[in-house]
Amino acid sequence: MTIDTMMQGLSDIFNTFGSAIFVPFIIIIISLFLRVEGKKALMSGINAGIGLTGFGWLINSYIPIIVPAVTNFVNSTGLDLPAVDIGWQATSVIAYATRAGMMFLGFGLLFQIILFLTRWTNVFMPGDLWNNYSYMFWGSLIYVVTEDIWLALAVMFVQVLYNAIFVEMYSKRWSTYYGYQNCVPPALHIAPSTPFAIGGNWVLNKLGANKIRWRPEDLQKRLGFLGEPIILGLILGFILGIFGHLTDLGTLAAWGNIFTIAVSTAAVMAIFPRVANIFASAFMPITEAARRQTTKGVKQGDDLYIGINDATGYGEPATLISGIILIPIMLLLCAILPGNKTLLLVDLIAISFIIQPIVAVSNGNIFKTVILSAIWFSIGLYICTWTAPIFTQVYSQFAAEPLAEGALVTAGMIANKPIAGGLIFLPALNFGWVAVAVLMVIYFPFYFFWRRNKVKIHDFMEAQAALDVMEE
Repeated sequence: MTIDTMMQGLSDIFNTFGSAIFVPFIIIIISLFLRVEGKKALMSGINAGIGLTGFGWLINSYIPIIVPAVTNFVNSTGLDLPAVDIGWQATSVIAYATRAGMMFLGFGLLFQIILFLTRWTNVFMPGDLWNNYSYMFWGSLIYVVTEDIWLALAVMFVQVLYNAIFVEMYSKRWSTYYGYQNCVPPALHIAPSTPFAIGGNWVLNKLGANKIRWRPEDLQKRLGFLGEPIILGLILGFILGIFGHLTDLGTLAAWGNIFTIAVSTAAVMAIFPRVANIFASAFMPITEAARRQTTKGVKQGDDLYIGINDATGYGEPATLISGIILIPIMLLLCAILPGNKTLLLVDLIAISFIIQPIVAVSNGNIFKTVILSAIWFSIGLYICTWTAPIFTQVYSQFAAEPLAEGALVTAGMIANKPIAGGLIFLPALNFGWVAVAVLMVIYFPFYFFWRRNKVKIHDFMEAQAALDVMEE
């Protein structure tokens, strides 16, 4: 049996069972390892599976309702930029189609497990296996362009090492804000925005932005009935529906779809917290067991966290509201940013997946989240622009249908990564092993600085987040 056959078999297993089966299995194993009672361990796994299935049903039903409206809105703006966003699905096509991506599926998983078992990181990142395609995407680009499988693997492993720090960095804040004890989404397309979020939030607080009380709780206090998440969802969904039908508002079908979008957005606001409560209950026994371990000498800040899917935060009120508000803002920025050639399209609806570190760090302040996310994604637009020719070259080899001659494509919320793409991928693509060596030389001081100052940084983040809480 060849290594490629083994990796394909491993891929088939993951794709067959999916996160709703794999994550509960991992939770049961970790629970038993932490000496949780067998019945509680089993129920934890079942509740995790129920929660993930509920998230999947909810989001997979909501997104297809919204996507046509977003597409219509983009088309009605008349924007004509050459590099078109064809969505995160395109990155998964590349990730799973190349030999480098398939090899990382096995070896990358093993590497992440070793990092956890050796306590190099306190986050069990394989809990979110599916989103490893973010690493596989960048490594696949390196492999197809350079034909160097070892360089591709090295780049992906470097990304894992750096990302592990970013995941730890926002783990406590995310867990606290979203209400999932000892959980955090470890995906590469999410966590690296954390340092920017911390610094940006501090600057905005210094400028007094924390006094603009746009947390969902504050809006509800100020606006009463109109500030409730369900009503805000209804209003925002209605506005988004109007934007999506600017060219046919005189038709009955348009208004039917507008009200469908409005009610669907309100439904997400209403149902999501209920599913979240079921999912959160899955981690209570693990949390209790981890706390018992902490009292037995585990260093502060090193308590166990489990990597979970980013769908767990998508429908949280501040996250979804910020994501919807950012749709027209990002389209405007696509149009006015000098030198940008990227048109965001399919991945606009995925914004609420990506902004979760910024939401958590700003403690749900929608005003600050929108500002920081717009800046972060604006930088990312240039990464998309610079990498679009390479992305197109690689994607065209694996696409189910051939691209039109001269077409440029990208993935708006995956390829727009200033750190994973701009500071790791591009140097490795241009300078090869020299860049990998330099990145590792930088990594170790960065890692040990983080280890020495982890508790202080977490405490700083909590203190900054407290500034956004409205006094009674």
